[in-house]
Amino acid sequence: MKDIKEIEKQSGSAFELAEGEFLTVIDPQGSQVSDMVLFNASDTKEKISSGKTMDFEESILLTTDNFLWSNRSNKMMKIIEDTNGRNDFLLAPCSKETFKIMYDFHGDHPSCLDNLSKNLKPYGITIDDIPNAFNIFMNVQFNEYGKLSVLPPTSISGDYIKFQAEMDLIVCLTACSAEDSNGGTFKPIHFKIISG
Repeated sequence: MKDIKEIEKQSGSAFELAEGEFLTVIDPQGSQVSDMVLFNASDTKEKISSGKTMDFEESILLTTDNFLWSNRSNKMMKIIEDTNGRNDFLLAPCSKETFKIMYDFHGDHPSCLDNLSKNLKPYGITIDDIPNAFNIFMNVQFNEYGKLSVLPPTSISGDYIKFQAEMDLIVCLTACSAEDSNGGTFKPIHFKIISG
């Protein structure tokens, strides 16, 4: 357990991941979402793309053996193992506008966009550079008319998703701050990195 790092509730962490290394993201208590964004460590204008990923994987439901692709049509990560199997790539990181528009909340509220921006700033990445995140463990459902619903995650304590880097990356993870995404509570996220 000594190699496991913790992201405190409603916060984030950014780090580098070398090509071939493995990243495992763990839900230690269950029912907690983690937003993840990726950037090419050599050129941060290349970043994770929900559109390219869903195009090339031909699915909006991404899990074991799927790849995450960049805006330049390059593979960034492969999903090696996914014990929960429910992730989202449709919805944007929560922001102060999310809480104002969708929650009618007008005070200060932690958000994934703020946490991504704060942690990526040392890499020269600005808030406007941040793409849609791959929302690990997020349970977004949709009906036959395309109406979206955000339901509590189905992940239980100890569920994890394991990735392998397809290029040198800058990775940023959050412990999501949106009430609806996490079943009304906020908990930490764990992660570990293993050499390839």
